[in-house]
Amino acid sequence: MTIDTAIRHVTKPGANIFLELGFAPKEAKRLQTASRKQINDTRLLKQQLMDELSAWIAEHHLKQAEAAEILMVSRPRVSDVVNRKTAKFTIDALVEMLSRVGKPVRLAIG
Repeated sequence: MTIDTAIRHVTKPGANIFLELGFAPKEAKRLQTASRKQINDTRLLKQQLMDELSAWIAEHHLKQAEAAEILMVSRPRVSDVVNRKTAKFTIDALVEMLSRVGKPVRLAIG
């Protein structure tokens, strides 16, 4: 049995994927705008959580290896937090790390 792995279409950067999927232009634009907002909101939330973790590390004068041991992650993961590499983390992972250092996260909507 052969698996077909041929690439048939590549969406160009900046193109509206929803338009290419066949949505009407007006709906495609609305969906693209909504998805960009959601992506940005998630990125901002991750940055806020990373800011808290970074502040905690600095406040306790910890080296990354020391922080990694307390957070129960690798030292490179701590480096990614400190350098705000939001794409490398889920919100859950960041919330869990904050919980480990006694900084429970509360959700406020609105």
